[in-house]
Amino acid sequence: MIMKGVRLFFGVFVLLLFSCGGEVIPKPEGMLRLSYPVPKYKEVSSPCHYTFEKNEYSELEKAKKNKKCWYNLEYKKWKATMYISYFEINNNLDSLLRDAQNLTHEHVIKADGILQEPYIDVDNKVYGMFYEVSGDAASQSQFYITDSINHFIVGSVYFKVKPNYDSVLPAANYLRNDMKHIMETLRWK
Repeated sequence: MIMKGVRLFFGVFVLLLFSCGGEVIPKPEGMLRLSYPVPKYKEVSSPCHYTFEKNEYSELEKAKKNKKCWYNLEYKKWKATMYISYFEINNNLDSLLRDAQNLTHEHVIKADGILQEPYIDVDNKVYGMFYEVSGDAASQSQFYITDSINHFIVGSVYFKVKPNYDSVLPAANYLRNDMKHIMETLRWK
């Protein structure tokens, strides 16, 4: 009986030993697929001194700071907010420009780089700067727009998550394109 058990043990051992001899095929790597809808834009109608087109996938809300003509575009699906702040120019264009530039350059500590892209639309008297911030900064996109005489607007995108550039990059790129579209469609009243 012991001999029968030993033979059974060796038989199973040999079977297991030779059954593992096939070619090893590694499991294919999984790729994260993030899909974003094609943006659909419509003009924002407001009592303010400006209009622009916003993505229909965002919700326009009046800013909580109770400032006239300050708005938030909420991108709930991506846990992000685009803040749009309006200022009237009263011999303070220099300080408004300095504040807008300082807001962007505060991110230098965490940023890997800041790309500056001037924006000029002479026909509609819209001049400004778009900033793309790379790295683990709190805001990946910012802009300012002015007519250099009466109106000044600052915009920035913030995510409601801890900054991790690799994780937010696809959403940041989508919102960057929305921000550029706002700049391109902004008109003064």
